Amino acid sequence: MRNAIERFGIALQLEQNRSTHTIRAYLSDLRQFRQYLLEKRFCLRGDQEDVNPEAVDQRVIRSYLGNIYRTAKRRSIARKISAIRAFFQFLVRHGLVHTNPADLISSPRPEKHLPGVLSVDEVFKLLDGPSGASPLELRDRALMELAYSSGLRVSELVGLNVEDVDVREGLARVMGKGRKERIVPVGARAVEVLKNYLLQRGELRNRTGRSDPAALFLNRRGGRITDRAVRMIVNKYWRMQAMVKRPHPHTLRHSFATHLLDGGADLRSIQEMLGHASLSTTQHYVHLSATRLMEVYDRAHPRSRK
Repeated sequence: MRNAIERFGIALQLEQNRSTHTIRAYLSDLRQFRQYLLEKRFCLRGDQEDVNPEAVDQRVIRSYLGNIYRTAKRRSIARKISAIRAFFQFLVRHGLVHTNPADLISSPRPEKHLPGVLSVDEVFKLLDGPSGASPLELRDRALMELAYSSGLRVSELVGLNVEDVDVREGLARVMGKGRKERIVPVGARAVEVLKNYLLQRGELRNRTGRSDPAALFLNRRGGRITDRAVRMIVNKYWRMQAMVKRPHPHTLRHSFATHLLDGGADLRSIQEMLGHASLSTTQHYVHLSATRLMEVYDRAHPRSRK
């Protein structure tokens, strides 16, 4: 099974609709599944200490899911089922097994939760954190301004190249999930900050010989910034500004959508800007906006309480 998982990983990398994050998660899930089978000595080959994929059936998969049910979140369990299902589809396609034992295993319903958002004042306070003129502070300000201005995912933010942003037209070309490209508007404030950063970006490029000349956002060594670094940047200014709510990079994307909706933007336009494949995903923000509206009503209306 080990070799089959590695072959599956290579096949995923060749597909155009699989993100690096999804591939990494799927392979991690499958290795965890294999390790469980090894520890329980399920489906082992007689001639070697490895799992025989042909011997894996629904009973074995359900045993594994039952083992992780108490510790894993529903979303994580659903992804693990998807990984196992996709893996066995790959094996069936290549004639390595006859049937897919995960076909009839349904995924758990995802937990219903509303994304966390900041108020407009809270967003402004966070964005005002990097107030200096050093290349790194200008980068931090530009990065957070663009995340909020255009509602970008962290992966989209770090994947941007200099040529993807047109500061004259106020537009950015973004590669989203499933490698789907979209054009998003960039607000005037974000454009202004980006221009200032681009004037100083060369200082970061020249610090080492390992710079990435294409990347828009660079780290202090001149390489492309990472997802983890973006989280650290947002966390840094949350602490610096002594904010009550602890934002994550994705909070800026949620805040972008909610503030647009509160300002009267239609749902279809927000869906387009966020790059959601389904309108039902975008509709979460309608529920969020309604919840906030009820909170305001309960606080302000003299007859809202008994």
